[in-house]
Amino acid sequence: MAEQTAVQRPAQEAQLRTGDPFHPRLGDLAADLAKGGNIGVVVTLPSDTSASYHLRPPGGGPEWSARADGTTLRPVPAKPTHITPMPSDVIYDHRAEQAALPVVIHNEDGGSVESVLILTPSQVELCYIQLGQLIERREEARGTR
Repeated sequence: MAEQTAVQRPAQEAQLRTGDPFHPRLGDLAADLAKGGNIGVVVTLPSDTSASYHLRPPGGGPEWSARADGTTLRPVPAKPTHITPMPSDVIYDHRAEQAALPVVIHNEDGGSVESVLILTPSQVELCYIQLGQLIERREEARGTR
């Protein structure tokens, strides 16, 4: 599967303000603000035969209708599955006393987005200790210790 990386994917969502309609496609997940933010799978689109969107809970259950103009619907972002470091230089800002580690956030839909992991000095030390422990365990498992 080809990796989908977007440095600034939120540009599409940045244009989506409160009250702006979201027009999902059939099978998309959508949060319906008129139903308290309930998430549903779009099973029917507005058309000549249907005056509204119809949604159903992802695990099944009773359908409900949402306005055809899409003003109560919002996109549901894909959930992250894991984060990997990028082969880039880390940055330490001594004035802010923060380290910045470039990372890639991978989502369950196969997409990914570049971001930055910000760490305080104590978090950097914790990562140093934990990574040291992982290296020791790997060496023990390989029999090199």
